[in-house]
Amino acid sequence: MKYGRLAQPRLLLWLLLSAGFCRLLSLGLYPLSDKTESRYGEIARIMAETGNWVTPHIDYGVPFWGKPPLATWLSAMAIKLFGANEFAVRFPSFALAIGTVSLVFFLARNQKRKDLALVASVILCVSPMFFVAGGAVMTDPALVFGTTLSMVGFYAAVVSGDAFRKLWGYLFFVGLAIGLLSKGPVAVVLTGVPIFFWSAWQRKWRQVWQRLPWMSGTALTLVLTLPWYLLAESRTPGFLDYFIVGEHWKRFVEPGWEGDLYGGAHSMPRGTVWVLWLLTAFPWSFFVLVSFFFRSGRRRISEQMQEDKDWSRYLLLWTIAPILLFTLSGNILWTYVLPGIPAFSLLFATIWQSKEREQIWFVLRTSNTMFLILFIGVLSLSLDLIPFRTSQKILVDSYNETASDGSSLTYVFSRPYSAQFYSNGKALLLKSVDGDEAIFRNNQVDFLAIRSRDIMRLPEIVATRLEKQGEYMDGFSLYAEIPAGK
Repeated sequence: MKYGRLAQPRLLLWLLLSAGFCRLLSLGLYPLSDKTESRYGEIARIMAETGNWVTPHIDYGVPFWGKPPLATWLSAMAIKLFGANEFAVRFPSFALAIGTVSLVFFLARNQKRKDLALVASVILCVSPMFFVAGGAVMTDPALVFGTTLSMVGFYAAVVSGDAFRKLWGYLFFVGLAIGLLSKGPVAVVLTGVPIFFWSAWQRKWRQVWQRLPWMSGTALTLVLTLPWYLLAESRTPGFLDYFIVGEHWKRFVEPGWEGDLYGGAHSMPRGTVWVLWLLTAFPWSFFVLVSFFFRSGRRRISEQMQEDKDWSRYLLLWTIAPILLFTLSGNILWTYVLPGIPAFSLLFATIWQSKEREQIWFVLRTSNTMFLILFIGVLSLSLDLIPFRTSQKILVDSYNETASDGSSLTYVFSRPYSAQFYSNGKALLLKSVDGDEAIFRNNQVDFLAIRSRDIMRLPEIVATRLEKQGEYMDGFSLYAEIPAGK
């Protein structure tokens, strides 16, 4: 079927709005997953409950030094507004994703054309991993928004003729502050590396120096960030050493780093980040990869890259900066390449935007397919058609329906973060059981949650006092205490 050119913007806008509404409506329809979502959700819940807005805590009395608090602040404020639920802790990531898409749209429209802005925005929205991150409880959406704001602000201030050039210059430094309060110094590296090499490649050192408020802008970044870093160190001494040296050096140069206080290191072969990028930017990365196998594809890419060198080289360096940064690191996650995905959506739209060959319809058809896949995935999760196996919500709900006043829920040997979140911090943890029946020394019927594979580790005197109530996700079963005398 053929469509007129006037229909293209309408279809693109429809796709953009549909993807946004689909993600928004899905935020509260399925449980928080372990470990990432539940961990950061619980940290935010504790912050909202205790009112300690300086030091995030992973458990009562246990400070969390792994990340700065911006994402936690946002989720904690949402909990204050909407209560401790999935929608509340996920909404900040959604809002930040909308902000990132808006920045991509602005940059494309300000530098190119409205139709390119819509194409790039749609490409970004239906990229599966960006779609997932845009409604997940994690720190990465805040980092991506911060780095995108910095990169857009830099280009608008240095290259474009935008009337608000001075404002965009300051927003570049605000973006750095957001990144520093989201993930730390890595945000400065992710923006500084592509900007440095682009300035050298395009020989724009003087222009960069003259058009950015380096002195006052740097002061603004420090004013926005330094007080929290100093206050956090004063509240919990040792934070800066762990966070700066451990999280920003040893994590990446030591495969299988054993100093992680909050989970195991993700040891992978060096160079795996390129594979993660291909998966994260799918399906668009696949089309670019395939194009290099054909002379016509290589020629098209080369022609588009030569058409506007300032623009195309900037996007290219912005895209590959996170990949190059983590190429030699063995301790990586797929989220590490997310800061370059907004640039890749702009670069892909630039390369494939061709009036002569109507390449926009190729993007539209692919985007429609991706949106349909994402919609089916979200619907399946929401209707429980796809079993959600990494959350304790159902087990905790079952306990709440069965337990009497004064009863307790105790996890034996291990306690997932989702158990803490859904029990409002009331789920206890018993790391060892010595057989002295201490857990039965009250007048209430208490409950134990334990993985099926660990039931044999219980002393017989304890196991005989338990009655199985049901099996739940992640291999956990719920047991009720058999009252004495029965």
